[in-house]
Amino acid sequence: MKIVISNAALNWFKEEMDAEPSSSIKFFARYGGSNPFHEGYSIGVTFDDPIEEAVTNDVDGIHFFIENDDLWFFNDHDLHVDVNTELEELTYDYVKP
Repeated sequence: MKIVISNAALNWFKEEMDAEPSSSIKFFARYGGSNPFHEGYSIGVTFDDPIEEAVTNDVDGIHFFIENDDLWFFNDHDLHVDVNTELEELTYDYVKP
């Protein structure tokens, strides 16, 4: 499994979340919403310090990660993060490797 961050998403994190080199951003399962695998759960994103990382990707000095406890949510798929330019919000695609 891997995390893929598009250039547009990287710029979104920098502009909307004020992410900078040395920031750590976690993707996690949050209660509410839906995703292709688990009704009632959606993806969350927050600044956090890693505890037990399972998947990581460092892009332009920003550390993106998923904790071991949240791996079930991704159902063995890669996480591709991009931006919907019309809505100016993140989009998530789950891609089977």
